[in-house]
Amino acid sequence: MRRSPLFLSVVTVFVALAASSHTVWAQTYPARPVTVIVPFAAGGPTDLVARVIAEKMQGPFGQSLVIENVGGAGGSIAAARVARATPDGYTVEIGNNGSNMLVGALYALPVDIIKDFSPVAELTVNPQIIVSRTTVPAANLKELLAWLKANQNTVSVGIAGPVAEVSVVNFETMTGMKFQHVPYRGAAPAIQDLIAGHIDLMVDQLSNSVPQIKAGTIRAYALAASTRSPAMPDVPTTDEAGLPGFYGSLWHGLWAPKGTPDEAIGKLNAAVRLALADPAAKARLAAVGQDIVPLDRQTPAGLGTFQQAEKDKWWPIVKAAGLKGE
Repeated sequence: MRRSPLFLSVVTVFVALAASSHTVWAQTYPARPVTVIVPFAAGGPTDLVARVIAEKMQGPFGQSLVIENVGGAGGSIAAARVARATPDGYTVEIGNNGSNMLVGALYALPVDIIKDFSPVAELTVNPQIIVSRTTVPAANLKELLAWLKANQNTVSVGIAGPVAEVSVVNFETMTGMKFQHVPYRGAAPAIQDLIAGHIDLMVDQLSNSVPQIKAGTIRAYALAASTRSPAMPDVPTTDEAGLPGFYGSLWHGLWAPKGTPDEAIGKLNAAVRLALADPAAKARLAAVGQDIVPLDRQTPAGLGTFQQAEKDKWWPIVKAAGLKGE
């Protein structure tokens, strides 16, 4: 079928305009502030990571990054919002392995927690820690385990997201106990209830607990890791304290909606890597036990590979235990 000269001219102009608009977009992005969705309450550890990194990204990025906290359902509400956002680089998410990996196994989601996102960079990793209200009559982990066993029918444990839920269930399995689970929209409100004595126990993120441990408002028993943390060098590991092999951690990442242009992903990644290398940001994160991940994981491919490996490891465990999101 022959095309008229007019038709060919129109097609040529259309293609040229499309190419030109793409070039202009790539050259001008970012042309306005970017919204960073945080899937947990303000004041919590994920919110802290997001604010420290976003602040240091703004200089090299050339635009403001505005934090918006969207809590609920283990972070799945925020994840669904980001997945459905226009993929233009102006809506991104800083979440963790709960909100952007475990929720897919715990909840019936309207989006695919892996396939509906474009990875930008992994950010930090943070071990968990076993903490209680200060009025619990136990000075160390062995005494805590004895007290929990004697009182397990009335013990309440704060659940601040999917990672905490999985870790508490693992704790129950390893100790042969069962507690009352109290769900929260984030670690910040959960730790406040622990301080107030409304709940008894948490398996918390280290970065959330460090300020309170230092202030003496909660009591620390053991770090759920194989090595001690420089942020809390006096706190023993679970291996040392009497619960060997009980480990848990949270890692944070930056994602954009699937289909976000490579140019936007590249500029976001470049800015976040500069932020992670900033001495002031590194110091603020290290002070609360947030360890910056190696350079090879600070890439889109690095985060994507790691996230898939974590899914392959944890989803079968969650499903075998019959866990469901609250």
